[in-house]
This record gives sequence, C-alpha cells and structure tokens, in this order.
Amino acid sequence: MLKSQKIKLRAVEPEDLDLMYLIENDTELWPCGQASVPFSHYALKQYIAESCSDIFHDRQLRLVIEKADGVSVGFVDLQNYSPLHHRAEVGIVVVPEQQRQGLAAEALRLLAGYVSAHLGIHQLYALVPEDNAASIALFRHCGYKQSATLQDWLKGPEGWQSVVVFQLVV
Repeated sequence: MLKSQKIKLRAVEPEDLDLMYLIENDTELWPCGQASVPFSHYALKQYIAESCSDIFHDRQLRLVIEKADGVSVGFVDLQNYSPLHHRAEVGIVVVPEQQRQGLAAEALRLLAGYVSAHLGIHQLYALVPEDNAASIALFRHCGYKQSATLQDWLKGPEGWQSVVVFQLVV
C-alpha cells in the first residue's frame, strides 16, 4: 500500500465493485479507453477475483485511490506495460464530486515514486484527449512533458478526436 497524508493507493477489493461498476459504465469515459459496451456486476466481480494485482503477470495494474478518511474516490491504472522497454501507460479517474482537491495529483505522485523504486519502470506516459483541459493541466502539474499529438486517435460519438501524449521519465 502506498500512502500519504491525503490518500493511499491500494489493491482492488471486492468491496470496490460498486465504484468500479459506476466508473466503468460511465459512457462519458468510454471514448478515453477501450470500452464500448456496459460491464455487468458479474463481469467486474470476476475481474476483481481473477486479477493478481501483479503487473508482471497481468501486464496491467489497477489501484484504488482512497482518501485518508477511508472513502474510495477513483482508480489509477497502469496498462500496456512493456517489460522490455520499462514503460507503462497511466490512466486515472476520480469521481466528479471528489475532483479539484488535489487527489489525482497526489495519486500520480505516489504512483511515480512506486514504479521507479519497486517496479523498475523508467517511463510513464498518458494519452489525453486534446479537449480534456483538466487532465492536460493535471499531467503538466505533475511534471509530465507533452511530446506529441496523435491525430484522430479516438473515435467518439461526435467523430474523431486527437490526443496529446504526455511522458514522465521516473
């Protein structure tokens, strides 16, 4: 478990099913990821049960962002992990009512320290939709450098959207 005064990052537990269900089925978030259909409680329960929470085995890692008062407010993910190149893609989501409190920035800070010290990851990167000003500001604030724009990268309900690539060498 990774911890600061504000938050802790911990493994996903069965009790996180409802939060995961809420976030995974938020259609507004689908264009940012790979989802295009709703997830059932059953499917998410299986994911929680079968996940090893081991990036070397699963090639991904999902951690719960939990406030100091014990309230779970979102997730930070590592995906597309490359053991050969020592890099992973970062995804982060905080429920709307808990945003703008510095929780996501603290989660990214804890994550960067953890992957560098314990996982041997050299680089984190994020693909951020170009119209997501809040996420762009978050990654810049956390020291990520904008390195490219991928044109027409995401297909959403309103057409194609470009993404900004952010990188952090840890």
